[in-house]
Amino acid sequence: MKRLILFLVASLTSISALAALSVEGTYQGKNLYVQNPMDDEGFGYCATKVTVNGDIMPGGTSVGAFEIDFSLFNIEIGEPVFIVIEHNDGCKPKVLNPEVLLPRSTFKINSIDIDNDGNLTWSTSGEQGKLPFEVEQYRWNKWVTIGEVDGKGAGSVNNYQFKVTPHSGENTVRVTQSDHSGTKRPSQEVKFTSSTPAVSKSPTKVKNEIKFTANGAPVETRYEIYDAYGNIVKKGVGSKVNCSNLLRGVYYINFDNVNEKFIKN
Repeated sequence: MKRLILFLVASLTSISALAALSVEGTYQGKNLYVQNPMDDEGFGYCATKVTVNGDIMPGGTSVGAFEIDFSLFNIEIGEPVFIVIEHNDGCKPKVLNPEVLLPRSTFKINSIDIDNDGNLTWSTSGEQGKLPFEVEQYRWNKWVTIGEVDGKGAGSVNNYQFKVTPHSGENTVRVTQSDHSGTKRPSQEVKFTSSTPAVSKSPTKVKNEIKFTANGAPVETRYEIYDAYGNIVKKGVGSKVNCSNLLRGVYYINFDNVNEKFIKN
C-alpha cells in the first residue's frame, strides 16, 4: 500500500513538473523556429513534445533549436494552425518568429462597383487570412474611414457589400486592408454622384450648438471640429452639435463635403 502511494505521488510530481506553450494563427507558407534551452537541471533540453493541430511532430526536440515544419502535416496555406510545445517546468522555449502565423493582406480585387444610392459591392480572390476591410470615403481633402466589413479569409472568390451614406455632389470611395506590417493596401477608387442636397450650418458665431440643415430642414451629416492648433475636439454624425463645453476662440469644422471656420463665443 505504501509503495502504491509513493508511486502515485511520484506520478503526480512528474505531471506537475510539465508545462505547455501554445501558439496559434494561420499558415502563410513559412515555418516556425524555436529556441530550446537546457532544462533547469542541465541534463536535457526544455521542450519535450510538439503537436500541430493535435498531431505529434516527428523528429523529437532534443536539440538547442528546432524547426516546426508544417509541410510534415499536409497543411495548406490559409489553414488555421494550433501548436502546443510541452516543456519541463522551470524553463521555457522561445518561438523566434511567431509573426509568420499572423494573417497577411493578400487580396486581389476582381471587381468593385457602387451605384448612385451608395450601395458598394466588391469581389476578391487570394485571401489567406481573416482581416477586416475598411471602407473609406474621400472628403475634406483626406480619406475618412466610414465603416468596416469582416474579411472571410478563405475561398477562391469572396463577395462583400456595404451601404455608403453619401455627402452632396460627387463621392469617391475605396476599400483598404492592413495587416501586422502596418502597410495599407487600397483598392481602386469608385465614384458616384449623389442627389443628396448640400448641407448648411448655422450660426456663424456659435454659443451653445451648431445646427445642420438642407433645404431649410434639419439633416444629419458627418462632422469633425478642430481647434486653432489642429486638435480634433468633436466628431460624429448628427443634425446638431453641442458646443457649450468648447472654450472661446476660433475653430474649424468639416461637414458634408466642405470645410468652414467658426467662432465660439
